Amino acid sequence: MNTTTSPLTIQSELITAEEKAFLAENGYLSLGSVLNHVQLDAIRYRIKELLIVDGEKSGAELWDSPYIRHPKEEGADRLANLVNKDPLFDIFYTHPRVLAGVAQVVGSELKLSSLNYRAAIPGKGNQKLHADWHEAVTPGNYLVCNTIWLLDNFTKENGATRLVPGTHLSGILPQEELEDPWATHPDEILVEEPAGTVVIFNSHTWHGGTDNHTDAPRRSVHSYFCRRDQPQQLDQQKYILPETYARLSEEARRILDVTQP
Repeated sequence: MNTTTSPLTIQSELITAEEKAFLAENGYLSLGSVLNHVQLDAIRYRIKELLIVDGEKSGAELWDSPYIRHPKEEGADRLANLVNKDPLFDIFYTHPRVLAGVAQVVGSELKLSSLNYRAAIPGKGNQKLHADWHEAVTPGNYLVCNTIWLLDNFTKENGATRLVPGTHLSGILPQEELEDPWATHPDEILVEEPAGTVVIFNSHTWHGGTDNHTDAPRRSVHSYFCRRDQPQQLDQQKYILPETYARLSEEARRILDVTQP
């Protein structure tokens, strides 16, 4: 674990008072367009290459984690450990406005937990409503926060993520409350936004994927953060490559919580 004590540079003013209030009340916030068309094309192309290179081992690093409590997901293409797979992906965990939003949930003492790709494949992608933590937490004492980077337009037809606003304030896990967590929740909303958008959501907010009814994958990248005193979903120190470490800024190293490999 990184012994660096200097704090991260979090520019909280990059999130407006209205955005902070919306995120606190609803448990999610769209930051609007962050990636332009050139960035999107480059990222999509590199993802396509990595799915071929990793093949059957795609996402293997994630499933080897002791903090994953479910088997490899059927119905979705996955990649994990993107930190080490291309500098293109650095933006996903270093973007100042994204960090400012995440800090509103878990505080400024944060770190990256994992950086993964998920694409709901045609005819698949449905998930039960869940929280990204194994137990309920007291409202305000949040430990994890996720971000969805939309590589395609998210629509009702192609498996947009569903969220139940305000459930992060309940102090209850969905499986404790719902008779059928797979069923449509009367209060759920769909993240229907254009490609290039970033959506932050408090990971204690109930959420899940929906089925993709189109003939193309619905692609996204998730940069998942946790409070600094919590274990990472993917041990970044274990996986950090010397060449990755060498090119990173001190700030990026602190976000990853890594030292020289």
